[in-house]
Amino acid sequence: MRMLAAATAVFLGLTGFAVAQERPNTILVLDASGSMWGQIDGVNKIVIAREVIAGLLADFPADQNLGLTVYGHRTRGECTDIETIIAPGLDNRDAIAAAVNAINPRGMTPMTDSVIAAAEALRFTEQKATVILVSDGIETCNPDPCAAARVLEEAGIDFTAHVVGFDVTEAEALRQMQCLADETGGLFLTASNADELTSALEQVAAAEPALPFQITHRAYLGDTSNEITADVLWDLSFDNVAYNTDMRGDPLVIDLFAGDYSATAYYLIGEVEASVDYTVDDADMTVTVIFPKPEPAPGPMTFVAAVGRNGPAETLDLAWTITSDGGGSQLSFSGNTFDVDLARGAYQAQVTRPIDGATAAAPFVVVGPAQTITLVLPPFQPAASLIAQSSAPLGATIPVGWEGPNERGDYVAVARPGEARYINYTYLRDGNPVGLQMPAAAGSYELRYVRQDGTVTLATLPIEVTPLTVTLTAPATGVAGATIPVGYEGPNYPSDYISVARPGDDRYANYTWTNSGNPVDLVLPTETGEWEIRYMLNQGPTVMATTAITVTDVTASLTAPEAAAAGSTVQVVWDGPNYQSDYIEVGRPGEEGYVNYTWTREGSPLGLVMPTEPGEWEIRYVVNQDRSILARRSITIVAVGASLSAPAQAPAGSTVEVIWDGPNYQSDYIEIGRRGEEGYAEYSRTSDGSPLTLQMPTEPGEWEIRYVVNQDRSILARHAITVTPVSAQLVAPASTPLSGGAVLVGWDGPGNQRDYIGIAAPGESGYQSYTYVRDGNPLSLRLPDTAGTYELRYFLHDGTVIGTAALVVSPD
Repeated sequence: MRMLAAATAVFLGLTGFAVAQERPNTILVLDASGSMWGQIDGVNKIVIAREVIAGLLADFPADQNLGLTVYGHRTRGECTDIETIIAPGLDNRDAIAAAVNAINPRGMTPMTDSVIAAAEALRFTEQKATVILVSDGIETCNPDPCAAARVLEEAGIDFTAHVVGFDVTEAEALRQMQCLADETGGLFLTASNADELTSALEQVAAAEPALPFQITHRAYLGDTSNEITADVLWDLSFDNVAYNTDMRGDPLVIDLFAGDYSATAYYLIGEVEASVDYTVDDADMTVTVIFPKPEPAPGPMTFVAAVGRNGPAETLDLAWTITSDGGGSQLSFSGNTFDVDLARGAYQAQVTRPIDGATAAAPFVVVGPAQTITLVLPPFQPAASLIAQSSAPLGATIPVGWEGPNERGDYVAVARPGEARYINYTYLRDGNPVGLQMPAAAGSYELRYVRQDGTVTLATLPIEVTPLTVTLTAPATGVAGATIPVGYEGPNYPSDYISVARPGDDRYANYTWTNSGNPVDLVLPTETGEWEIRYMLNQGPTVMATTAITVTDVTASLTAPEAAAAGSTVQVVWDGPNYQSDYIEVGRPGEEGYVNYTWTREGSPLGLVMPTEPGEWEIRYVVNQDRSILARRSITIVAVGASLSAPAQAPAGSTVEVIWDGPNYQSDYIEIGRRGEEGYAEYSRTSDGSPLTLQMPTEPGEWEIRYVVNQDRSILARHAITVTPVSAQLVAPASTPLSGGAVLVGWDGPGNQRDYIGIAAPGESGYQSYTYVRDGNPLSLRLPDTAGTYELRYFLHDGTVIGTAALVVSPD
């Protein structure tokens, strides 16, 4: 009776809900397999099921279609033993109760197929359908209940399978039942006794409630392009009655039934709220609230003082005052620059430079973004003074004392009063006092202390520049190119000089520093005519005095042979001024430049080397000052020959005897070089006599011996020679003890004077010790400092190896 009462209560609840809810067609699937004869608390499970179902049927809504499907009630071991005993319909509750009471459990458990059969009886593809399955065991027929339930759900318009596992403990059976319910959107409940079975059927037999809809609440700032994803609280009300407050969600997603609602969102950061009314009808929806975009908080204000418009930031100490509009509040700061947060409004900024009291002020307003307020101060002008004499001669360098900031680059200058440009200046870093040169013109000037940028003068001092008396003493005439004495009276400032120039021409021909003496030696131009001698103040330069001089002509003469052998040295008799660095040269007529020359200071006569190229040439007397030519004499150069006598071939590295005939000019030589190539391998001077000894190259091949004139490397004679290869053999013990210190080496080779035998490690270039072959055969060769395997080598004079032998130096 307790079970019946519980079931009756369930169906009473269902009766009230049915008014507003469409009732689904329902079929009850009952397990009548043999396991239902099992007992719970001494009562057969089938008996418990009959009593519970009878109670449910008594109060089941009369307007809801209900049917009955049973499996395993007719035969044993048959998976097809499934029968819809009562088709879904009305007014069949007594028939269903009678059928349940008549069931005799005995067969298999085709649980999945029975649900499919019940669904087909409900015509689930046409209308809403619900199956309530009560089973006590594992599926014994269908291999995959989950897959079958999935297909059934996908095919149905609205198909739901609720499953009650009655006295089921086996894990796989529970999994199958759970899957069957989950795949169709139904409930899966378990019951282990009569009370739990009643409770489970109460839940699965209840009519489905009205479905809620998913409502998404989103908040935006300014517009829908800027969604707020944090710090929003939501209040919801239904029909003007608040039922949920301070909900967090960004966005807030909540299930609501149909009806009229109001949502209020509160933005924590902006401390603002916004509301929206909306109606939930029959679908999910998104509700949007938009907060007004707040004005940005004012950014920090940066205050800077500049020195002059567009100038650099002031680096001196500053005092600031910030006053609100109307003088309501005032802030004070110190420093070159600072940042401060201010509320929106109008303000006045003022800055003061305490060192000189300079001030600047400007109004400004704070409205939003960060700003920089720049106030412009005039440049700071520190105190300065100058100390100097009241007058000075023009061009003189005077001491100037000073006081001032002495900033890097400050300087003292002299200039005309009222003129921006200075004439001379000196940096203060040069000392105190500093030396300052006066202008080169007499008159009234001023000394200035100028700051490093050149735009500000901190102090001035007037000074009078007085004239100078300068005179020159010199002969009225002079020979072209001659050196004459010039006396002077003048300041003799550093770098003053005496020059000679054409009248009216700023350029000079020659000059001499005044500090070289008094009188000074001045070289006259080589060009004759009217000239003037000048005293030049180096500043400017400025002409301080002049005197006229007439430059007269100068002559020279040459005496030399009419012809000479190429490359020979001829004696030249000359007459001329013999100025410093004058010379006698030989060159081609009509061409500038020379081939050879000799200084006239060598005396007369002097030796002059003739060119090696035959032909017409000329000898010239040249004044070194400007390369002017005072005299010329023609000379014919005749060819000169040479001859060589030497062997036709010689061993590599040997020496041969060469008989020669030729001019034997100074430094002429006999060389050997590759045929057709410039340069030489070896040479000997002709000053060694004839015959002379010539070293042969170490490389075999075709070579030639040449007579070379040293003057211009011209070749007067050639002789072909073949250099043949050479080799050498070394005789020594295969090994020798390190303690011996030396080894005797016999040799068979060319035995040239400069050949030698050395010892080295295999693969090593050169040698570690050596002995010339001229020292004997055999010869003694010092051993290396450490034991090991070495190599004896026969070297030609240039290091070419022509023979080797192995040697082991054994340890002691």
